[in-house]
Amino acid sequence: MKRGETWVCRLAPIVLLVAGFTGVADAHDEGTDPSSPQHTAPQDAIARFVDQYCLECHNAGARKGGLALDDISEHDLDRNAPSWEKVVRRLVARQMPPQRNTRPTEAEYDDAVSAIADLLDRLSDERPRPGRTDTFRRLNRVEYQNAIRDLLDLEIDASALLPPDESSRGFDNVTVSDLSPTRLDRYLTAAQKISRLAAGSPGRTPGGDTFRIRADRTQEEHVEGLPIGTRGGAMIPYTFPRDGEYEIQLRLTRDRNEHVEGLHEPHDLDLLLDGATRASFTITPPKSESEHQTADAHLKARIRVTAGPHDVGVAFIKQPSSLLETKRQPYQAHYNMHRHPRITPALYQVSITGPHGSEEHGNSPSRRRLFVRQPTGREDEDVCAREIFSTLLRRAYRRPVTEADLRKPLALYHEARQEGGFEAGIEMALSAVLANPQFLFRIEADPSGVSKGSAYRIPDVQLASRLSFFLWSSIPDDELLDHAERGDLHSPDVLQKQIRRMLADPRSRSLVSNFAGQWLHLRNLESITPDLRLFPDFDDNLRQAFRQETELHFEEVVREDRNVLDLLKSDHTFLNERLAKHYGIPYVYGSRFRRVELRDDTVRGGLLRQGSILTVTSYATRTSPVIRGKWILENILGTPPPPPPGNVPALKDNTVSSSLSVRERLAEHRRNVACAGCHNLMDPVGFALENFDAVGRWRTLEEGRPVDASGGLPDGSRFDGVAGLEQALLKRPELFVGTLTEKLLTFALGRGVEPYDAPAVRKIVREARARDYRFSSIVEGIAASTPFQMRRAE
Repeated sequence: MKRGETWVCRLAPIVLLVAGFTGVADAHDEGTDPSSPQHTAPQDAIARFVDQYCLECHNAGARKGGLALDDISEHDLDRNAPSWEKVVRRLVARQMPPQRNTRPTEAEYDDAVSAIADLLDRLSDERPRPGRTDTFRRLNRVEYQNAIRDLLDLEIDASALLPPDESSRGFDNVTVSDLSPTRLDRYLTAAQKISRLAAGSPGRTPGGDTFRIRADRTQEEHVEGLPIGTRGGAMIPYTFPRDGEYEIQLRLTRDRNEHVEGLHEPHDLDLLLDGATRASFTITPPKSESEHQTADAHLKARIRVTAGPHDVGVAFIKQPSSLLETKRQPYQAHYNMHRHPRITPALYQVSITGPHGSEEHGNSPSRRRLFVRQPTGREDEDVCAREIFSTLLRRAYRRPVTEADLRKPLALYHEARQEGGFEAGIEMALSAVLANPQFLFRIEADPSGVSKGSAYRIPDVQLASRLSFFLWSSIPDDELLDHAERGDLHSPDVLQKQIRRMLADPRSRSLVSNFAGQWLHLRNLESITPDLRLFPDFDDNLRQAFRQETELHFEEVVREDRNVLDLLKSDHTFLNERLAKHYGIPYVYGSRFRRVELRDDTVRGGLLRQGSILTVTSYATRTSPVIRGKWILENILGTPPPPPPGNVPALKDNTVSSSLSVRERLAEHRRNVACAGCHNLMDPVGFALENFDAVGRWRTLEEGRPVDASGGLPDGSRFDGVAGLEQALLKRPELFVGTLTEKLLTFALGRGVEPYDAPAVRKIVREARARDYRFSSIVEGIAASTPFQMRRAE
């Protein structure tokens, strides 16, 4: 029997149950002789296997999807490639054949995967299918904010200017082809505000901004970035539009009775600018009800500030902590009036208004970036304006500038210059550039002469944008554009050199905050507040510490170009005192995060042991093996469970005894046949993390009984606890690396990964294996791949 006949026989249950097999091409296609031995042997093998092992599944599949086994053959590979890719995915995950069937050995699984994947990969090489990104893709909020930063050297808060972006396929840069009237109006308003701020233009009245501290922020200890010996307060990066005097006013937190919280004795408070004290205040306990209203009325000061970015700091002078309270290790959270009230006063908000009486625009970084040339007189203003916008448009539009591009901005410049002068003209034209579709959209139009449905290599200028928005979530810089305009960016050596340069650049931190923040669901932390009756020590300090630990862990892998498997298993982590106390790790002091080596018997380390992941995959009152299992299947293994069927009731906690463990409560759900299929996949994976509670603390008891953390994977492997889960995942590293590659590819392309992308993913993983799965090897593989460098014409 030939090699193909053995694995085709083993594939029978998978072929029958994989979704999407309806409408399979006729086996008689392409002139194939259905009576030839080469054609009939695989079908005969499948039929024998079905008769012996899965006749019931076969008949059910035929009834539901109209599928006849004789319709599936190697000769239909081209037309049925998406269906065969689904077969490969389930084979790789060892999800099929069903557990109750006789299952292939690991060697047989590998042979099956290799046989099918080799055919699909050869087909992909012969007929590339790069897929198609949208022709017009709007910059989302993060990309817009970063683009303004790199275009104008100006930091803005895009979340205050633009509406939020919808998420699809796990990322918010996928469904960005639309521009509603409401969103357009917000972009126009943002363009006007940003152009005025960049140029340092005076406003009709002093402007202002207010920054409010989260209500659940504990302010009893030192805040990173503020002077040693202080506690609480806030560090606020702020861009002052012009030179001048600014008034800064402070407000203190109050309880429900409008009493200043924690003000039982006098306290000193400093206002700082770039680390230097600019004003000092003393607050004293109110002596009457009415004095609570005016207790912080004097906390304001006018200070002179130069235009540009500065750090505004507010900090209380720390008083000695009670030795007794420290020894007793009380709760770290102090912000709840009834359970854990503030011990000392806390900052509620900071308001900045100004400039007052300003006559100087100053010399801010944004002005230096914008005005690349200053006129010496009225006679050379037009020449300067042309040079300014020739430089600006190349960066803003991410391509060489034409005379037609300059025509509209210069016309607006001339119009505004007549009334307000040179700088007013530049501001008006800049506003138009920031509202131009060439800036707001990433445009990938098909070149002329390309036939519909054919694959073509994208131009270098488009490749430069794809690369910069992938690694920086921002526009290309001059060096990248220079290579694109010379036409050598597609060269493997040049491309590799640029990728390594870009990964070493601080702007690549967007991979941490933007990509990892969405892939790992770290953004969800902001909206999560556990039940404070059950978890009274949770506050925003812990929430931010959770996020920073995971971000630093991911950033280390990027910066040091480590093996991406270090994300799953690590002998160290990043902690500050607040997080270390939560984890029960001693000898870590202060607000500063630092790398901490872990003992062999520690329960901390990789992603699955970190509070951020464990909290976002829990309910407010308890853990959720279902959510945790689903998260791992989707984001670690890349095999998400099917969506739940309709009309399935939720698990009702109030219908079962509260003394039961979560495992026992979920058993009720699995009694429903409609639920059992998915929950049998998700629940065992999540059970392995049951030693961690809903806020990531380690536990050995639940409701007074030992925690049962035994679990398993869909491939049939069984283990106990998070250590066993990590070992099972690392046993087959290609699963995690393949999932990470797919997530990065989705983020890089701005579209979902489709079955026709699978050959490219396999090639990336295969080549990364030879380089010890280093992060750069995956990024370089993506940048060199067919989906990234090519596009299908329409």
